[in-house]
Amino acid sequence: MEKISIQSTYGERFQYCWGCGPKNEEGLHLKSYPSEDRESCIATVVPDDMYTGGVPHNLFGGMIATLFDCHGTASAAWFAHREKGLELRSDTVIGRFITAHLEVDFKKPVPMGEEIKLTARAEEIGERKVIVAMEMEAAEEIRAAAKMVAVAVKDTM
Repeated sequence: MEKISIQSTYGERFQYCWGCGPKNEEGLHLKSYPSEDRESCIATVVPDDMYTGGVPHNLFGGMIATLFDCHGTASAAWFAHREKGLELRSDTVIGRFITAHLEVDFKKPVPMGEEIKLTARAEEIGERKVIVAMEMEAAEEIRAAAKMVAVAVKDTM
């Protein structure tokens, strides 16, 4: 079965996000995928050295929030899609979600040069909003956690 990133199924006009847009040439190109059990979404990234923070060799907080932002909205789109009984296929044009609220708890420094794993789970799925809980893990330790309220937008936004 082909592994399809959620971001690759965004409608044409929504594919230019700096953090996760597949068509933003200078962006990060974060890719989020539904887990095998369809209960969570996973993204992994090894941040470039340019994103170090005030503490050398650790990821700066703004990038941590950016990763949560992009992964969270993609995950919300997947959870809403799944809730409708739909599958993620190469011809899918998934509904787009944006961040209404994001809170981040910074627990431990996030080291540079190591893979970071983001995991998202839906806490609540409504008609127009999804509440997403997320964790960021590096070196087998939870480094940050976040909670997001994501809302669906119309394709004409």
